[in-house]
Amino acid sequence: METIAQAVGRRLNISPRRVEATIELLDGGATVPFISRYRKERTGSLDEVAVRAIETALKGERELRARKEFVRNAIEGEGYLTPELARRLDEADSMTEVEDIYAPYKPKKRTRATIAKEKGLEPLAKMIMAGKVADCEAAALDFAGKKGVVDSGDALAGASDIIAEWASESSRLRSITRNVYQRTGELMAGTVKGKEGDLAASPFAVYGGFSRGVRRMQSHQYLAVRRAEREGLVKIKIEVEDTEGLDDALCRAFVPRGASRDCSRVIEKAVGDASKRLLRPSVENEVASAMKAEADKVAIGIFSDNLRQLLLASPLKGRRVLAIDPGYRTGCKVVALDSQGNLLEDTVIYPVPPKEDLKGARETLDRLIRKHKLDAVALGNGTASHETERFLKGFGLMEDSRIYVVNENGASVYSASDLARKEFPDKDVTVRGAVSIGRRLIDPLAELVKIDPKSIGVGQYQHDVDQGELKNALDFTVMSCVNAVGVDVNTASERLLSYVSGIGPVLAANIVSYRAANGDFKTRQELKKVARLGPKAFEQAAGFLRVPGGKEPLDNTGIHPESYKVVESIAKMLKVKTSDLPANGPLLDKVDVKSIAASGLAGEETVRDIIAELRKPGRDPRIDDDNEAFVAGVETFDDLREGMVIPGIVNNITAFGAFVNLGIKENGLIHISQMSRRRISAVGEVLKLGQRVEVKVIDIDPARRRIGLSLLI
Repeated sequence: METIAQAVGRRLNISPRRVEATIELLDGGATVPFISRYRKERTGSLDEVAVRAIETALKGERELRARKEFVRNAIEGEGYLTPELARRLDEADSMTEVEDIYAPYKPKKRTRATIAKEKGLEPLAKMIMAGKVADCEAAALDFAGKKGVVDSGDALAGASDIIAEWASESSRLRSITRNVYQRTGELMAGTVKGKEGDLAASPFAVYGGFSRGVRRMQSHQYLAVRRAEREGLVKIKIEVEDTEGLDDALCRAFVPRGASRDCSRVIEKAVGDASKRLLRPSVENEVASAMKAEADKVAIGIFSDNLRQLLLASPLKGRRVLAIDPGYRTGCKVVALDSQGNLLEDTVIYPVPPKEDLKGARETLDRLIRKHKLDAVALGNGTASHETERFLKGFGLMEDSRIYVVNENGASVYSASDLARKEFPDKDVTVRGAVSIGRRLIDPLAELVKIDPKSIGVGQYQHDVDQGELKNALDFTVMSCVNAVGVDVNTASERLLSYVSGIGPVLAANIVSYRAANGDFKTRQELKKVARLGPKAFEQAAGFLRVPGGKEPLDNTGIHPESYKVVESIAKMLKVKTSDLPANGPLLDKVDVKSIAASGLAGEETVRDIIAELRKPGRDPRIDDDNEAFVAGVETFDDLREGMVIPGIVNNITAFGAFVNLGIKENGLIHISQMSRRRISAVGEVLKLGQRVEVKVIDIDPARRRIGLSLLI
């Protein structure tokens, strides 16, 4: 029997040796970021994607083996385990196979077959299945009048129920039915009677009378039609066209060779009953579950990719920011923030209708900019964003290049959270929301980790997918991004610290408490003084935590403390001081990687990573993006005209297209078919979140306030 490492390696096409090393590290408490960054020699340089895949496959393989063991013990406990059954269980490679094996032995509710067995009709069913009975009704006469059996017809009907249940539990028949549904199944959506008007006015109008082959169903289509069904607008089912052909195939597989004509007739009738009443409904549910799981996987993957783009957006470090949450009637909430995101002052201005106090708004902003030496504007992209931007540019309060439009999705969620109340107990939600907008410009990662990813608005049908799987995937994405960038241990929030490898919420709180009581950390080693932060947590976390301006320059790099001796060895080999190495390209070019590795202090991969860190100590891997604000475009939905060419910013990517912020309340949709004449397999091949695009309006639906766009490339 395969080892777990061999099984996982076979599924992922990774050598068992590398998988086994990774499993040992995972079981020892190492995190995926730590393994992929600091244990390359152990794993053969597996990257984060591969290590994560091993972690996921390992969990699935262990669950499969645990289920196999349960089934084996259950069958053995009933006295039915044979060498053949044991072999099939050993070779089963999926939960579906295991459940098919277990089906005949699984405890059942009271069924027609169990009632027939209680009447003593199982011997008759076995006689018929043996195929030797010439006249089944005559054989049934022997059971009439016993245990409540009325007559031979009643006996034959009961035996048929037993045979039907055996057929439904046959792994071969289930496999045949499953294959037919997967190959030829058609999902049909019929409008619920009396809901025609509601469906027509809903976003799911296209799914009235919808049909699509199981193999051709797109993930977003399946999630959408499921949502429509849950809202009571449609009823969906999966059908196969040739049910007679399916039943014939099932009979050929189940009727014993050489069975008498009468036995064959009874068995075929029972198989037809099993197909209609038991097999097809069961397999339909199974196929639907598989489609849902695949649709969830795709949707969660898109959500994770979008979230990663947002979290790794370029920060605007060193800028003091004027943040504005625009609005009409209640005005624009304005805050002044220093370069660390600390709130300096807040107020409200009314530069747009209905008040349109241009003079007062200009004077207020001019005073704030001068008083706090503000040098950038973060403007929320919500209601009144376009008009507020025109006001800012019209009065020249800040250079146009320093005005940034910021996606404010989720800011209101943060502003009402316990975390926001803890940060700003004496401020209302409007001020907290404006602060969040400004901080997203200063450091998107540090601010967005405070918000439930599902509230950021960059997914599709996020409330319809498996919530456990979604949380797991998004939490991993956040952790991956946080550790890829690194965290300043002296400025990071408790929430940000909680995502650092090996830390978690409890240690994050302890780090913040220690910092508050003792001042800034001077070295990474000082982390060992934090309550409950033991050697294992230090090992996992230290390389991802930064101490800028501390006593040890290497503490502000991604070099792990366990490798400081390697740096000392490099300095010694070059006959320089350790402090001479950071950012000294010509000196680092002289390093003989193989000689350092040969010393036994570290492997070649680790040495190369150390040199890369020394070349750019404290570097931020996030890449600069285009954060320019909108150029002049439309101001309201009613300004739109078909054929109009306007600018916008991509603010969500899905499997079927990209949504574009046009500076008005409604977003436009570029369907994937409108992105390019060349074949595109994924929207992400063409567009990225935050990308500025030029689009053409191709369709306007005033009733549903929908805007169809095409991408101009």
